[in-house]
Amino acid sequence: MKTKLILTFCVIIFLVILPVRLSGQERNPEDITEWKGKTIMFFAAHPDDETLVSGTLAILAGNGNKIYIVMYTSGNKGSRDLEMTSERLAQIRRQEDIKANRLLGIPEENIFFLGYDDGMLEYVPQKELCEKACWFVRKYRPDAVFSFDPGSTWMQWHKTDHRMAAFISMDGIRAAAYHLYFPHHRINEGLQPYTVRDFFFFDSREPNYKVDITEVSEIKIRSRILYVSQFGAGNLKYIGPEPDQQRLKEQLKNNAERIEKGEKIFENLRRVQESLSF
Repeated sequence: MKTKLILTFCVIIFLVILPVRLSGQERNPEDITEWKGKTIMFFAAHPDDETLVSGTLAILAGNGNKIYIVMYTSGNKGSRDLEMTSERLAQIRRQEDIKANRLLGIPEENIFFLGYDDGMLEYVPQKELCEKACWFVRKYRPDAVFSFDPGSTWMQWHKTDHRMAAFISMDGIRAAAYHLYFPHHRINEGLQPYTVRDFFFFDSREPNYKVDITEVSEIKIRSRILYVSQFGAGNLKYIGPEPDQQRLKEQLKNNAERIEKGEKIFENLRRVQESLSF
């Protein structure tokens, strides 16, 4: 009799409770392409990392959401042009990033260039980086954060700078929730603790969320090609600041043909809707 009751209880859990939980996990409760009036913070390593999700950013900006970008490095090493200098490259990449983001609808004043050396982020004192990420979260109190994916169960491998950007951003976000971390933010500036509960991780090996960017895919292409020093022949020999118009024309043509065939263009992310401040 006791065994029969236990089996009956297990069946009820399997047939009733478990499907309810699973449906809650699978259901997308909120489509971010419909967001309006929210604040989004984007943490990245280099001026051009936005290209990984620039379609999503364009949609969000176009809907009237406020987007802030925190760029850890100046990107001052990423060129194969033997006549390029670090100082010149940093200035070029800054201007490329400003132009590209302006096209997405993100103004220059919303982009914060922290200016660390490209490729050297892992050698910067981690506490210093953690405090800066924490400060931005407390200051601007974002509804959602975009960042490189640190991984879920296992740490995800990224190339240098992307690796550090992934983990240090999360460390700073976690610290922002507790007033005893960097208490001078509160004492000296009045910045209160803040907990982020919606994360969109890009460059992820574990994507679980798609954003249809078909309608803004042309903007994504036009924005990306403005990074003349990084993509195409400009990385071998800088030919900027004007982009290669023939290359742009070909990319736009290929994109239009895909859409005409009924193909949808997506950006893939890993979304986590819970506090990671524990």
